[in-house]
Amino acid sequence: MKKALITGVTGQDGSYLSEFLIEKGYDVHGIIRRSSVDFRERIAHLEGHKNFHLHYGDLSDSMSLLKIVAMVRPDEIYNLAAQSHVQVSFDVPEFTADVDAVGVLRILEAVRICGLSETCRIYQASTSELFGKVEQVPQNETTPFHPYSPYRKFGAKPLALAMGM
Repeated sequence: MKKALITGVTGQDGSYLSEFLIEKGYDVHGIIRRSSVDFRERIAHLEGHKNFHLHYGDLSDSMSLLKIVAMVRPDEIYNLAAQSHVQVSFDVPEFTADVDAVGVLRILEAVRICGLSETCRIYQASTSELFGKVEQVPQNETTPFHPYSPYRKFGAKPLALAMGM
């Protein structure tokens, strides 16, 4: 049975992806943050399913990611989590960069440290808002960036390009 690890599992895309993967026979593991507001309505119907598991972790905490990746040993990781509120990205741009850009690096490092580089596939979701003023449709790897906010500036694609990926 394939194992998938999903960050951002409580969001719309994370909940739909969880349903889809469970239907395909996957063992699905989701990462949720500990917070004062527990928003799990989108996945409430999945809790208790034998192939759906939740783990507490955070993209800003490399140790929690490392622990979860080591325990789950996923075949696939879907990173759907982000600090995506545009106003918050202006108010706390360093936090936005830490979660949205460095968080991706933390996932990649956890996979490398756990010896899963050859066996684990990683899907990095991002946003078309990285492009801002769109100059071509559809966008691709060579489309220039014109971000309008820190959230749009610190997406994963600029990090991957900076790392030579």
